[in-house]
Amino acid sequence: MGVEFSGSHRAMDSKQHTESYNWFIKLVIATSVVVIVTLVGMALFLV
Repeated sequence: MGVEFSGSHRAMDSKQHTESYNWFIKLVIATSVVVIVTLVGMALFLV
């Protein structure tokens, strides 16, 4: 997946934006995995 920055403002730091976006996506995936594992554990041990 790519983002087109050719029409963006000249002050925008596209490299920093891409790094921040990639970090955010990794954080969302990690949080989702933790929530899923917690819910599965609760279903197995509490029910």
